[in-house]
Amino acid sequence: MTGRADMVARLRTRGIADERVLSAMAAVPRERFVRPELAGEAYVDAPLDIGRGQTISAPSIVAFSIAALQQPPTARVLEIGTGSGYAAAVLARCVGEVVSIERDPDLAQRAREVLAELAPNVEVRTGDGVRGAPDRAPFDGIVVTAMAARQIPPALRNQLAPHGTIVCPVGDDRVGSLVRYRDGRSEDLVEVSFVPLVPGSPET
Repeated sequence: MTGRADMVARLRTRGIADERVLSAMAAVPRERFVRPELAGEAYVDAPLDIGRGQTISAPSIVAFSIAALQQPPTARVLEIGTGSGYAAAVLARCVGEVVSIERDPDLAQRAREVLAELAPNVEVRTGDGVRGAPDRAPFDGIVVTAMAARQIPPALRNQLAPHGTIVCPVGDDRVGSLVRYRDGRSEDLVEVSFVPLVPGSPET
């Protein structure tokens, strides 16, 4: 618990002021979402390898992205890129419902198992995140955890509720800006590095 408390204290010094996000970060055991041999590094502010060529994002990026959504406790949010499931677990403590899409079946199943215990208001789907989840749209917020090339995918914009918010990394070669899109306008929030958002059918 000390590591988690220290992590939250660091987030405060980095400008995260949303108390719901900070409380969620303090409550979610990040060590449950990393490989066992990396549990001792769970609260370091750095991405960690989770296998399958993917990483769990640094805690500061998770907190910043969720805070940037600015969603009320009743919101329905779509997450693109479940990965380990950690960000979905944090998000689930801030909003009412989360639909999370992961293209890698193995990662999706691992996340589904942990989230069933820690965040039952998260639905994990295996599929193409670029297509979103039109059957559950509209969403009050959409957060993307992989780098989109040049622009936010149009399908995701089309699934956003009026006055809703998308937070998405946009750039090339894993480097770009975290962009917030709302009411037809985009703003760059911070420079970031993410694995690329890969369209197409899930891997088998």
